[in-house]
Amino acid sequence: MSCPAELWRHPNPGETRMGKFMDIVNAKHSLSLKDYRSLHQWSVENPAWFWAEVWSFVGIKASKKADSVLLSDAPIFPRPDFFHGALLNFAENLLYPHKANIDPSEPAVFTVTEKDHQAQPTTWLELREAVRCCSNALRTHGLKRNQVVAGFVSNHAQALVAMLAASSIGALWTSISPDNGVSAVLDRLSQIKPSVLFVDNGMVYNGKTWPTTGKALDIVKALAESGLELVVVIENVKGADLGIEDICLAGNVKAAEYETFLLSTGDTPLVFEQLPPSHPLYILYSSGTTGLPKAIVHTALGTLIQHKKEHVLHCSLGPQSRMLYYTTTSWMMWHWSISALATGASLVLYTGSPFRPHSHLSMPIIMSELKVTHFGTSAAYLTALETNKVYPRDSVDLSSLEAVYSTASPLPPSTFSFIYDAFPRTVNLGSITGGTDIISLFGAPCPLLPVHVGEIQCIGLGMAVTAVDPMTGEPVEPGEEGDLVCTVPFPCQPLTFLGPDGDDKYKASYFSRFPGVWHHGDFVRLNPKTGGLVMLGRSDGVLKPAGVRFGSAEIYNILTKFFSTEVEDAVCVGRRRPDDRDEAVCLFMSMVDGKQFGEDLRKRICGTIRSELSPRHVPRVVEEAKGGIPKTMNGKKIEVAVKQILSGRTVVSNASVQNPEALEWFRDWTRTDG
Repeated sequence: MSCPAELWRHPNPGETRMGKFMDIVNAKHSLSLKDYRSLHQWSVENPAWFWAEVWSFVGIKASKKADSVLLSDAPIFPRPDFFHGALLNFAENLLYPHKANIDPSEPAVFTVTEKDHQAQPTTWLELREAVRCCSNALRTHGLKRNQVVAGFVSNHAQALVAMLAASSIGALWTSISPDNGVSAVLDRLSQIKPSVLFVDNGMVYNGKTWPTTGKALDIVKALAESGLELVVVIENVKGADLGIEDICLAGNVKAAEYETFLLSTGDTPLVFEQLPPSHPLYILYSSGTTGLPKAIVHTALGTLIQHKKEHVLHCSLGPQSRMLYYTTTSWMMWHWSISALATGASLVLYTGSPFRPHSHLSMPIIMSELKVTHFGTSAAYLTALETNKVYPRDSVDLSSLEAVYSTASPLPPSTFSFIYDAFPRTVNLGSITGGTDIISLFGAPCPLLPVHVGEIQCIGLGMAVTAVDPMTGEPVEPGEEGDLVCTVPFPCQPLTFLGPDGDDKYKASYFSRFPGVWHHGDFVRLNPKTGGLVMLGRSDGVLKPAGVRFGSAEIYNILTKFFSTEVEDAVCVGRRRPDDRDEAVCLFMSMVDGKQFGEDLRKRICGTIRSELSPRHVPRVVEEAKGGIPKTMNGKKIEVAVKQILSGRTVVSNASVQNPEALEWFRDWTRTDG
């Protein structure tokens, strides 16, 4: 397998936090590890020693030390208990970062919206005080550990305060962005029965104000029937009316305005409940494209230690850092990014379109003004800059920027190269992958390794990832494509799925395909020369015409590189109906405004795929998706549902689908043309 072109290399890797961590491991364990590959190998062969060293190096604040880190014979399923016997609190670790010298008068958070780009700072002292007030108000209301607090909230400081207040008590936090519809919210929250709901009175997006009044009242009315007791209204948008009395009447619940709620308690100090490592912290949700979203429960220490490992070692975050991750509260990356507080870093919390008010320079202007060091976004945002030939470093000062992170979908190879033309050449481009299921990363950045075109730099420390044959579960040959599995326990494995038969659903989701190993559902290729990882799409959506197996990402990369001015988006899946002898590759596209789909474009696309990939990659079907490309609320393409529809299976979509009319179009197409 070839070694792709190198784009970046750290000038002094030994002085990075990961370099120093390797020095400590060598000294304490009498080793001579010399590079990342040997360090990673040691981390997965000695998980107990490795995670103990991570705890010590990154700094975990705990009131009681663990009796043991991990039993030597612990299986990956049932989920093992890491650091048994320890007591700690997640919120305390974020508000009072261990091993970080924090000036309480310095900003911990900046809240920014597309409306005016005026950053509202919140100091560490102010953040701690707000959490103290909110926590005590929730306690006064009667909130206890293991109850659920939900947020129908945007990405702002108040949402962060509510989450930290809930976790300080030992309650579970779950959040959904206000751009979701009522059904999408209730599909999730009705399963978990929250006791408290924080809700924005409105949101701003793409130059418009969107009140949440109608949606909020419907949500409150429905949740009141399953135990909702208190609603706290946040004035996210001036003048958007969401009356307290209306809420009380809608659900016969108590209601309060956020600022008033925080002032409702006295001077009682903030108490951080000391809880075991596996105490539940977050509830996140599976995509739910063909059924109700599964409520995935993540643990306090599993989340904390995994995030700190990634932030400190892989991302080189610390008190001098400032992170802006373009995300919503519905997305796992919100949870991942706010954990940067535990390193002493400050956050920029942004709400709105990334292209307002300064078009494609909106985000770079914020990065420049607030001296952002770590910027995270989706691959779609970066390819939009590439398509529109926007080079931020030519327009704004990005000298503080150290890293650019991309996730949600594979980053095309051409965009890798574009980043080093558009941003400072000194940035570490981290194309990363992981998921809601693990609330963290399998594929991560690495300051000890170069960045190669088209590759995620490495498998994360402590993550025993390999690629296996989809049929046999046996490891594939080096450089071959296969299903991503993880073979060694890791602390951020979910605790369970909430609800009836949660443990059985958890086992079925990750351990039924290949017993004894975690099956993630991604199709990947590991480069034995570089140690890099290439994402090839979901394994359920793997394409296999005439026995040749490849991922949809290969087709998408061709469209991005050669047809981005004509094709806006696409979905590529395999169709195999009961009487078919072979799988047919089907490519459906949505067009750029003003561009027309026709036979000429079809021929050009097929010809380019034939010449750039192979004749067997050429789709049998190339059509315009006149109903659009179906996506989840997090913006991910719904390949599996499209594949099932085209193959003649019945698919019941729900509110997790952002544009259900797109799936309906595929049903109609299958009945008439397919």
